[in-house]
Amino acid sequence: MKRRTFIHRAIAASSLVGLTSVGFNGCAKKSAAEGTTSMTNNKIKIGFIPLTDCASVVMAHELGLYKKHGVDVEVSKEASWATIRDKVLSGDLQGAHCLFGMPFSVYTGVGGQAGSEMHIAMVLNNNGQAITLSKDFCGQVGFRDVSKVKAAVEALKQKKEVTFAMTFPGGTHDLWLRYWLGAAGVDQKSVKIITIPPPQMVANMKVGNMDGYSVGEPWNGVAVQQAIGTTHISSQDIWKHHPEKALVVNKQFSTTRRDELKAVMKAILEASQWLDDLNNRKQAAAVIGKPSYVNAPPEVIEARLLGEYDLGCDLKHKYTDDYMMFHRSGATNFPRKSHGIWFMAQYVRFGYLPSAPNYKEVADKIMLQDLYREVATGMNIAVPDDDMKPFTLDLDKVTFDPANPAASLDAAAKTKA
Repeated sequence: MKRRTFIHRAIAASSLVGLTSVGFNGCAKKSAAEGTTSMTNNKIKIGFIPLTDCASVVMAHELGLYKKHGVDVEVSKEASWATIRDKVLSGDLQGAHCLFGMPFSVYTGVGGQAGSEMHIAMVLNNNGQAITLSKDFCGQVGFRDVSKVKAAVEALKQKKEVTFAMTFPGGTHDLWLRYWLGAAGVDQKSVKIITIPPPQMVANMKVGNMDGYSVGEPWNGVAVQQAIGTTHISSQDIWKHHPEKALVVNKQFSTTRRDELKAVMKAILEASQWLDDLNNRKQAAAVIGKPSYVNAPPEVIEARLLGEYDLGCDLKHKYTDDYMMFHRSGATNFPRKSHGIWFMAQYVRFGYLPSAPNYKEVADKIMLQDLYREVATGMNIAVPDDDMKPFTLDLDKVTFDPANPAASLDAAAKTKA
């Protein structure tokens, strides 16, 4: 009996050790040394924010493309960009649908702890964001008419403090807002700029917490549908085919689970190709409009996905070749270091950074360009050869030269409506 008791106790003890090492339900245990999550299975968790441009990440799941490429992916709806940042850095998320500018903002200390690395594997979309103004601006500023913005803002300042909202310091929506203010001749220090998560924009506008906001769809279209705002200018009017969201991944994941990351990228690239067939966009709008994803009217999502904009204020506009794009035969998805340099240069221009960082060094560290080339080449997707070449923004016609950011900033600062 003593021998039998000893054997039973030994078996129980060994089982307990095994359970303790992974958690009683097989869940992840944090590694304090690595700051990442080690899984007992190979599940990959990818976060997203409720925005139309999460579509490629979501549809890769809905179309079974992750499974096709042999990876077990869970897509996770998150509350804010700050949550995305924290979870990607900690490893609670292996990757995320993320603002293209966030890894640069975080690394340089604008929007996080300086030196923290988040890696950009690929770009998810171009275009499709906008600046929405309250309906009080109807009749004062027209669609894309930046020349009247300053006077309208000054008139409103006589009545109250003027407030604009964006979604994350140094992110894409933040820079579209600040670049627009600069082109309009409005000193950003003369207005209040606050941070609001994308899904909360419409509710905050409705109760008067701000006079305008910069955000992704569908929250510009929803403001029009609810008759509380007007789409003043779209991000493609500021910079046609700009980088918007990216697949941003945890550093440890990108280095230790490279093959799985490549499989995730292949699935998202296939979803991106599917989304750029306009015949599929009605289906995509119905799926991502569900409460578990974006939780917005599918008809609003669909209209703007097709470039059909009800702007509010009895105005409409049709975009024909610059609505939201997810692939563009590979031109969308290639992560360009020149674009990363542009974002960091704007941090200098708008006072986020006191001096220029080592632009190329940071871009080299953050962008997984070689990995993207490998995946794209294997899928017979063309890789653009335009990186590090000058490009021109549409709003003020200023050319940005990634080899000489300082000169480009001087030219932008001198250009006003």
